[in-house]
Amino acid sequence: MPVSSKGLTAQHRKQKPAHSLGQNMIYMISLAWKQRRSVILLALTMAVVAILLSLTQLFIVPTILGVVETNVSVTELTGIILAFTGILILLRAAWSYFSSCSQFGRIEVRLIIGSMIQNKALTMSYPDILDQKVRKKMDKASMLVTSNSAATEAVWTTLVNLLKNIVEFIVFLFLLAALNPLMIIAVLATTIVSFSVSNYLNGWGYRHREEEAEYSRRMNYLSEKSRDYTLAKDVRIFGMQGWIEDVYNSMLGLYRSFLARGERVCIWGNIIDVILALMRNGIVYFFLLGAVLQGGMSAPQFVLYFHTVNLFTGGIGRIMTDLAALRKQSLDICAVREFLDYPETFQLEQGIPITPNLNIPYQIELQDVSFCYPEAEKNTLSHISLTIRQGEKLAVVGLNGAGKTTLVKLICGFLDPTEGKVLLNNIDIRTYNRRDYYQLFSAVFQDFSVLDVTIAENIAQTDENINNAFMERCIHQAGLTEKIKQLPAGVKTHIGKVFEDGIELSGGELQRLMLARALYKNAPIIVLDEPTSALDPIAESEIYHKYSELTDGRMAVYISHRLASTRFCHRIILIAEGRIAEEGTHDELLAHNGHYADLFEIQSKYYREGGVQ
Repeated sequence: MPVSSKGLTAQHRKQKPAHSLGQNMIYMISLAWKQRRSVILLALTMAVVAILLSLTQLFIVPTILGVVETNVSVTELTGIILAFTGILILLRAAWSYFSSCSQFGRIEVRLIIGSMIQNKALTMSYPDILDQKVRKKMDKASMLVTSNSAATEAVWTTLVNLLKNIVEFIVFLFLLAALNPLMIIAVLATTIVSFSVSNYLNGWGYRHREEEAEYSRRMNYLSEKSRDYTLAKDVRIFGMQGWIEDVYNSMLGLYRSFLARGERVCIWGNIIDVILALMRNGIVYFFLLGAVLQGGMSAPQFVLYFHTVNLFTGGIGRIMTDLAALRKQSLDICAVREFLDYPETFQLEQGIPITPNLNIPYQIELQDVSFCYPEAEKNTLSHISLTIRQGEKLAVVGLNGAGKTTLVKLICGFLDPTEGKVLLNNIDIRTYNRRDYYQLFSAVFQDFSVLDVTIAENIAQTDENINNAFMERCIHQAGLTEKIKQLPAGVKTHIGKVFEDGIELSGGELQRLMLARALYKNAPIIVLDEPTSALDPIAESEIYHKYSELTDGRMAVYISHRLASTRFCHRIILIAEGRIAEEGTHDELLAHNGHYADLFEIQSKYYREGGVQ
């Protein structure tokens, strides 16, 4: 598992963000306005309170000093000081209160975005799930909603600070403009230069986001596998611990090097910013000291301008910091939107609607279908023409890698053919609503999913509106009734080790659970893609015959590399080198004495001699 930082870096070129900073801010504000309006209202309120607090702190000393110069009484002076103190306490309390209240809405907006990412991942077109570029976008987007410091939540703090600092900047600008306009021009000039430099340097992370995502994806994969209890036996038997740790540490070292490069860029940005800040402060103090020496400034005015200068120069730095942070957060939000806005390959909702109906005859036809996986050198399937009719049981057999699973994916609509058409009742499936099309199928794949939820939820594939009576009938038909009766919680027992009451089912019991699931969905088309390959040949044959018996009258496609398991089917096709090499019933293919007959004889002889598969 070699790792090369040069190889990763070379893959990632500079890219222009798909959305501007302004567009991303409008997106976040619009989303918050629709989902949690209080986020925006509280942000504006916090900005107003912060501005009032800052201005109160600015004018308190000059005001008290001016009052002292007028020789007011101690009582009046004390009253003024107490008034200012009360205002400060009130404003600080208001800031703390509104800040605390705003957290709930901000977290909710971030979680809503996380839910949108999850929903996109669960529902996007199947070919996109296989695309590594899309998976990188998904991983990056998922990382950006995992904590309070993520841009999707932290952006509100940045916007509040930026609004506060801009308003204060304008107020301070008007105050200082009365001194000397040249000072304002000089300060603004250094500010523009500082912003331009910072803007470019802070874009480094976005320009290298794909590289960072690749490091994170690989480390997350290794971390997940190290915690996967299903691999625990292999790790110990084969001594994989050291190998996994070495690969992880190697990738971690490359990621640290990547972060170090980013930190060096940030350091140079900070150095340039410090130099420009010194220039700004020097210019401002030069003009301020000049005004004092000329004798045209009173003590309260001097204190006011002195504090204003400090706040003004600091305010410029704060605005620059806010803009830089907002720029980074905008790039992160842009990465989230790039995944959420990724165009769908299929017509998931826009196509012709379909409603599954067991009383309607269905026919699936493949017309001269070829398929080639992206970046593959040759077709996996070539010029397949096949018609599957209502009530027919079709077996697809062949050696591993012949293209059987790819054929099933084309039939189920997970993939579209590179050439040719897949038709449902003489209509190209690409014109159908793809989600509706999936509802026609009840499929069990070789890598079927069993979630760490209850038995009932695994069968119904939902936790809502479960038809308990129908589910019990499906369980009985699948032969699981006695097993479930032995469990204290019955169908509410959890499968897996995540929960304390979780159980592990045997291979045969899992197959019967899958049968119950297929029966519960009650779809008109049944597909089995070698889900029983882990069972012995006799158990596999029994399960396949059970499916055949309980789904009689429906279209069914069975895939197996064990030829004897599917001999009950109406028709068998043998896939070899991406084509249909032979076709017919079991007896016809044996009589043909071709490749099927040879494979059947080899397997039969293997079992007769006591071999175990």
